[in-house]
Amino acid sequence: MFLAEALADMRTTGALAPSGRRLSGLLAEPVRRRSRHGPLTVLEVGAGTGPVTRLLLDTLGAGSRLDVVESNPRFAARLRALAEAHPGEASAAVHGIRIEDWNPAHGYDAIVSGLPFTNFSPAQVETVMERLLTLLRPGGTLSYFAYLGTAPARRIFSSAAEARRHRAVEAVLAGYRDRCRAASRTAWANLPPARAWWLRKP
Repeated sequence: MFLAEALADMRTTGALAPSGRRLSGLLAEPVRRRSRHGPLTVLEVGAGTGPVTRLLLDTLGAGSRLDVVESNPRFAARLRALAEAHPGEASAAVHGIRIEDWNPAHGYDAIVSGLPFTNFSPAQVETVMERLLTLLRPGGTLSYFAYLGTAPARRIFSSAAEARRHRAVEAVLAGYRDRCRAASRTAWANLPPARAWWLRKP
């Protein structure tokens, strides 16, 4: 299913395969650490077919809430089935909309993003990151990932305009990492290898 959606629209799917176990674990790591201390409110954006969603549902305990925002309607339907069948204690809801249109009545202790930022325009990345940080409570953690080697690949195989767009997106993301005391780990076993970033909201 993931491959079919990727071939239909690579720009919004952003990969040919879901995140592997190691990358999924790194993205969910801040939630795992904080869940030991009590209930959490967590947002996952761009969940795809749900590899990180499963980990979050396994991790979150009674009293916790997981909101999943996924704009692809086929992925959203699959995620709803996953949430309904999961035996975990946390409450979960799947919302088939864009993150720009999601207006909850509460903030989040942690946000996990699976969005393919390097496929977006710099302005789109700015809009989404500002939205995510607005929804994140002070002291909360935003997780996202980036595939390794995409910049040189685009320089070789893409147009000059596409390479400039990619560099501009990387500059936007670097600015947020500087503002938010970012840390990172690399999932070398992922296909392709990827780096998970953790941003802490001041």
